[in-house]
Amino acid sequence: MCIVLTALNAPFALRRLKAARALLSDLTPLKSDCGRLCEGACCQPDETGLNGMLLYPHEEKLYRKTIEGFAFTLLDDDGLYKGGKRLVCEGVCPREHRPLACRIFPLRMRVNATDDSPSVTAELDPRAWAVCPLLEEGGLRAMRSDFIKAVETAGEILCANTEIFAALLNEQRALDEARHL
Repeated sequence: MCIVLTALNAPFALRRLKAARALLSDLTPLKSDCGRLCEGACCQPDETGLNGMLLYPHEEKLYRKTIEGFAFTLLDDDGLYKGGKRLVCEGVCPREHRPLACRIFPLRMRVNATDDSPSVTAELDPRAWAVCPLLEEGGLRAMRSDFIKAVETAGEILCANTEIFAALLNEQRALDEARHL
């Protein structure tokens, strides 16, 4: 997408992102703190110290300023889309500032784009198997149904923005290809 269209699209994308993030502001996979099961494994840095979460298009704009109590770095990462960013933190953040990818973890949004209006299904994120015990403890059945529904609704909100929709499809394509290797 050209620079002008991307700049014009930013406010619309940010509205969609904020709405999706708000849906998941207080919901977590379990009614209790799931981090107690694994000592917050999903928030811990890997051996490189550069783990982090991929940000959706324009989400990096929410991290342009310093946030008290949240030490993070933004790194270039074209994993979801050209010019993308990854947020790397120290494993502790104010909940209201978590990236969307953290809010939906250990799920991902599968876009079903076979008709005029895409639908989204929440599914287990294959990248979560390395750190999340919920996947082995029953997968989706172990998670709150309202959390799963909120992930799906957030995905449908995001699909209304072409840049984010394309990023979701890119992620889906990459994960599907990795499954078949």
